[in-house]
Amino acid sequence: MMAQDDRHDAAIIAEGLEKSFGETRALNGIDLRVPRGTVLGLLGPNGAGKTTAVRILTTLLKPDAGRAVVAGVDVVANPDHARSRFGLTGQYAAVDEILTGRENLIMFGQFYRLSSQSARRRADELLERFDLADAADRSLKTYSGGMRRRLDLAASLIVSPPVIFLDEPTTGLDPRSRNGMWEVIEDLVNDGITVLLTTQYLEEADRLADEIVVIDHGRVIAQGTANQLKSQLGGERLEIGVTSETDLGYAERTLLEIAAVNGHVDGEVQVDPHAHLLWVPFAAGARGLPEAVRRLDTAGLELTDLALRRPTLDDVFLKLTGHKAEENGNGSTENAA
Repeated sequence: MMAQDDRHDAAIIAEGLEKSFGETRALNGIDLRVPRGTVLGLLGPNGAGKTTAVRILTTLLKPDAGRAVVAGVDVVANPDHARSRFGLTGQYAAVDEILTGRENLIMFGQFYRLSSQSARRRADELLERFDLADAADRSLKTYSGGMRRRLDLAASLIVSPPVIFLDEPTTGLDPRSRNGMWEVIEDLVNDGITVLLTTQYLEEADRLADEIVVIDHGRVIAQGTANQLKSQLGGERLEIGVTSETDLGYAERTLLEIAAVNGHVDGEVQVDPHAHLLWVPFAAGARGLPEAVRRLDTAGLELTDLALRRPTLDDVFLKLTGHKAEENGNGSTENAA
C-alpha cells in the first residue's frame, strides 16, 4: 500500500509497472517517483520503454501489472479524472494546420469543456505567455517548427494542470528553437509545475532535469542527479585528438603509459576512430597535466586537441548502454516500447 506521505510529496509515482506486447517485454517492473515542482529526465535507447511508461502514466495504455498515480489520482482506476490533472506534449505537434494559433487553443479549451468565453480568455493568456500573440491569427501553415512546438505545449496547459509530460518535445528543432523551448520549460517549473521529460538530447537532460532515470530493456539501470551519474565514471579524463587514423594506435599506447604513471587503476582508453579522438581516466587532474603534455610531446604525436574534461551524460549513456545517445536514430519513439 502506498504511503500517504508519498501521495502528498510526489506528483508522479509508478510502482512495478509491467507491460508486454506479444512476446516483447516493454516494461519489466519500472519504479518512478517525481517530487512536486521538479523535472525527471527519462533516458534510454529506442525500445527501452520510455514511451510505453509515458503512455501508461497518461492513460493511453493500461499496464499488465503495477500501479501509477499522477497528481494524487490513480490513472488506471480513475482515468477520466487523471486526464484533468496533466498535460501531454509529444514529439509531433498535435495541432491543426488549417486553423490559426488562437483557433487551435480555443478548440482545445472546448475539448476540456470550457465555456466559449473562458476558452478564448485562456487562449489569449497562453498566446501571450508563449510569445505567439503576434502570430495568433495566422494559419499554422506559416508557423516555424519552434512556434508549432510552443503552441502544442500551450495547448497542454489549457486547463493549468499541475503535471506535464514532455515526450521528446524538442526533437527536430534547430538549436535556437530548442534553447527557446528549454527556457519555456524552466519557466513552467519555476511556476511549480512538475515535469516528466523523455529526451534523446543529453544536454537537455543535463540542463533541465533535477534527477535522471536511465532505463534499458524495460528496467531502471541507473538513477541520480546528472553530477551523481557523471561521478560514477571516475572524475576527469584526458582527451586528445590526432590528425589521422594511423596515429590512433600509437596515441592509445601513449595514453596507457600516461594512465599508468597517473596511477589510475582503470586505465582503459576509449577511442572514437571517426573523430580521431581518444580519452583516458585522469585522476591526477590539472596537477598531472604538465607530465602528460611532456610525454605526448616526447611521443612526437601531432595533436589537433588536448583537453582535461569532466565526464558528460553522453559518457554515462555510453557506459550504461554500450553506445552513444545519437546512435539511437533520428528521434523516433519506440515502435512497441
